[in-house]
Amino acid sequence: MSRPPNYEFQEWWNKQREKNHDLLEDKSDEPSTQFLTVEISDDGSVGKERARSARQLSWVFLLKFQQIASSLAWISNGFVFLVRTANRRITSSHSRADSTSSRLYRIIKVFLIVVLLLLGFELVAYSKGWHFSPPSVGSAEVFGLMGIVYAKWLEIRANYLAPPLQNLANICSVLFLIQSIDRIVLILGCLWIKFRRLKPVASMDYSTDVHNVEDYPMVLIQIPMCNEKEVYNQSIAAVCIQDWPKERMLVQILDDSDEVDTQQLIKAEVQKWQQRGVRIVYRHRLLRTGYKAGNLKSAMSCDYVKDYEFVAIFDADFQPAPDFLKKTVPYFKGNDDLALVQTRWAFVNKDENLLTRLQNINLSFHFEVEQQVNGVFLNFFGFNGTAGVWRIKALEESGGWVERTTVEDMDIAVRAHLRGWKFIFLNDVKCLCELPETYEAYKKQQHRWHAGPMQLFRLCFVDILRSKVSWLKKANLIFLFFLLRKLILPFYSFTLFCIILPLTMFLPEAELPAWVVCYVPGVMSVLGILPAPQSFPFIVPYLLFENTMSVTKFNAMVSGLFRFGSSYEWVVTKKLGRSSVDLLALEKESEPLIESSGLHRSNSDSILEELSKLEFSKKAVRAKRNQLYRTELCLAFILLTASVRSLLSAHGIHFYFLLFQGVSFLVVGLDLIGEQVS
Repeated sequence: MSRPPNYEFQEWWNKQREKNHDLLEDKSDEPSTQFLTVEISDDGSVGKERARSARQLSWVFLLKFQQIASSLAWISNGFVFLVRTANRRITSSHSRADSTSSRLYRIIKVFLIVVLLLLGFELVAYSKGWHFSPPSVGSAEVFGLMGIVYAKWLEIRANYLAPPLQNLANICSVLFLIQSIDRIVLILGCLWIKFRRLKPVASMDYSTDVHNVEDYPMVLIQIPMCNEKEVYNQSIAAVCIQDWPKERMLVQILDDSDEVDTQQLIKAEVQKWQQRGVRIVYRHRLLRTGYKAGNLKSAMSCDYVKDYEFVAIFDADFQPAPDFLKKTVPYFKGNDDLALVQTRWAFVNKDENLLTRLQNINLSFHFEVEQQVNGVFLNFFGFNGTAGVWRIKALEESGGWVERTTVEDMDIAVRAHLRGWKFIFLNDVKCLCELPETYEAYKKQQHRWHAGPMQLFRLCFVDILRSKVSWLKKANLIFLFFLLRKLILPFYSFTLFCIILPLTMFLPEAELPAWVVCYVPGVMSVLGILPAPQSFPFIVPYLLFENTMSVTKFNAMVSGLFRFGSSYEWVVTKKLGRSSVDLLALEKESEPLIESSGLHRSNSDSILEELSKLEFSKKAVRAKRNQLYRTELCLAFILLTASVRSLLSAHGIHFYFLLFQGVSFLVVGLDLIGEQVS
């Protein structure tokens, strides 16, 4: 019978264990260190045992080597998989990148290369101690060629590079202060409104003052949508259960979808509500010309629109409460110069992830402060494109929907304002909607929201100057509404914190004071988060994320201002179909009331269920992937490189800001914020 491979090693180990056991019994009263004493004998048997044990130890080392090799193979495979995944994401991102983003990315990539070279140069100088006693041009010969080059670099950056950088930093700092003052004024106006309890007052109440159906005005409700199968049924259900006489209301479903399955789903949903007694029509365009503006323009051209006095507009993910019309339409009574009643947005998924929480902070300030203050003191603000009621006469006199920009809502608002129409914002009337939960969807939305205003500014600048409104309103439109809040804000945010601040680390002769880097942004963040006080734990991520988004907003602003092709592209913001429990309960309660009138339901509900199952099965098969965002990653490395340079010079607060801001760009660039997909 053959012995196992480790038989000799096992015999030696057993003998050693028995010997140690005897020592422990004979010398139990001696110090324990003697247990570790091994007697070395010159007997040949010991040498033989050692030779045998060395042979067995080779097996142990071989096993360890195999384990190390397998670990290295696992690590290398993981690294290769990571590189392939990154390359795939970068390739997919590159294929969808527009020309403006590509230009900006190339510029930032060159900037990153320059910054890395400068950091290497400064590390060499730091190792030689030149940061403490830099060589001058006259005495640089004692330091060799490297000393001459470094001394010349110090002279160039002090005399030629630092002065223009300092001037640009001063200009951006002044713009930052002006924008901060504007925000403080808005906050004070909001506090004044709350202190004096100023808010619009309706001259009537349809719930108590009106008993005759004929006294209800005719209202047209429009829901424009395009391939939004996740949310279409929520908005249709919400408007169909409005507490408004059915004969005084017509719902238009304006479908621009090019997916046949989506069209069938929407048609089935419309048919379902038609059989419940709701006056609802389905309109589909074969060509999506003009995007949303073209869709609304086409719907307003119908002959029956002349029978209606007001039109309420809701995007496909909005879920107005059943009393929405009763809370908004009364404000038009007795206000013949009132064109628009805009309501506030509320979000069903504001606590879904970090991205939605940060969006909630931003939009809470927009509605609570900007829209409310402008509505009370100026009777003007930008229409939000949804959750508002328009007087159809005002739309027609202002020129109707125009397809010249991607912000048709702001376009019609500006034209109506220039013709003397007034707006009202209702902060206490909220309309439920959904925030984008992925960074890709949010980035596309922000690009459209910041490219469109610059398109509009170019087109309507002359019209503003020629209009008959007061010079105060003209100044507000040009300097505050467009220039300060739509152009200057993204310009200085990106330039100051992503370009100038890192450069000042390598050109220390130009500097940004601590109040620009830390104190004023901190105060502005506190003021910006006041309308959403429950979000105070997220104040630091909010500050960092707003600076991170500045690159997207800056890119969009430039593309809209200089008429790049990407600024005219309309991309529908993808939503996941979050719904409120209250809406579903109200829909269920409305069914028996409508069916009791004698109307019968058909098999459209079963058709809808089958189509929904089919669509969900298809959606489950489709795999989405997270991306890598090249521009954000380049900026992350630039800021982190500048933080290393700041650490060498002990800049203090600048180092921490650059470090955390660089990490923020890194998190966004790796697509680690928002809803994650496979």
